[in-house]
Amino acid sequence: MPHQHQTRMSEQESITDLLSSEKHTTAAYNTFVSETDCANLRQTLMSIQQDEQRIHEDLFNAMSQRGWYSVPRAADQEVQNAKTKYNQVKGQL
Repeated sequence: MPHQHQTRMSEQESITDLLSSEKHTTAAYNTFVSETDCANLRQTLMSIQQDEQRIHEDLFNAMSQRGWYSVPRAADQEVQNAKTKYNQVKGQL
């Protein structure tokens, strides 16, 4: 049997992979929550979703602290524009 060489992932690659998985997981839970008609199941899924979002945040923070994931700071005007747009859409519902 030939010798198989396994390459270990770096810490950055591992955390990046985990973060990517969490993005997909939280998106899936969002779909599950919005598409169930059972109140008890919805509450359970929302609780799990919050846990997953905390994990996602922890991974993001770990990457950010190491300089592996940087997000440019939004200008104050951009933040205000997003809030205004959100409130307009919210008011139409």
